[in-house]
Amino acid sequence: MPDNRICPNPHPKENICIDTYRVLDSCRDKDCFENVKVYLTEFGEEIIERTSAIRAKCAKIVSAYIDVVDVPFNRGFYQLNIKIYVKIVCEACISQGHIQEFEGIAVVEKKVVLFGSEGNVSVFKSEPGVSSFCNTNICDANRSSTLPRAVIETVDPIILSINVVEPKIFPCCSCCCIEDIPEHVCNRVNGRLCARDEKSLVVSLGFFSVVRIERPAQLLINATEYNIPEKECIAARENDPCTLFRSMSFPIKEFAPPTFSSFSGGCAGEKHDRDQGGRCGCGCQ
Repeated sequence: MPDNRICPNPHPKENICIDTYRVLDSCRDKDCFENVKVYLTEFGEEIIERTSAIRAKCAKIVSAYIDVVDVPFNRGFYQLNIKIYVKIVCEACISQGHIQEFEGIAVVEKKVVLFGSEGNVSVFKSEPGVSSFCNTNICDANRSSTLPRAVIETVDPIILSINVVEPKIFPCCSCCCIEDIPEHVCNRVNGRLCARDEKSLVVSLGFFSVVRIERPAQLLINATEYNIPEKECIAARENDPCTLFRSMSFPIKEFAPPTFSSFSGGCAGEKHDRDQGGRCGCGCQ
């Protein structure tokens, strides 16, 4: 006879409440900042005075700052003032073909307006290791603002151009002065940053970024109890260090360079019927 008994689920699902952040508004951007002044060290300033053969080696984001302020007469909207600090590494051709490397800091600024709703509650959170006993300022220290949280995601910028210009040609930078650069950013270069009234190094940078604004939220979700993994951790033996290596899969893709079709979305070698929007028949841009 068939067994009509219903086996209970060993891992039943249940509704649980989680405390997280809810994204209220977001946007993506492709920014091009032209003729951004690079604040150089004293060593870098001396180099640009001696040569004009300069090329950019790399650019890396070292820090960012986001200020959130209300937009007047637009309830629920906020302006995000974003400053991004970029470390620029350059190379210069000195006498007798010698290449000298030097560093500097570039600062770019952008503004975004996003919807962040309203929040009127005061939030207090406990801090690990902090006791309220005999501490009268503990409430103010653990109180958070009613403003929403802003987040920016970006990759290291692309250096589009680099030039040495005379001080009369270069316009005054109104977004930042050398005194406004945070100390932890200045410490990312070798040497002390300085600002002379002589030649200036300027770069043009291209940024890809995603900006979002979010608030705390409590969400009810459907969850399953966590399973303890059945797989055991494998450690290499001291007397046989190749045991773990033999258990790894061979990285075949690393030895197969990507073809043109993989970069173009699979459209290479095919006849494309383009519509008025400029898209090809297989769906690539």
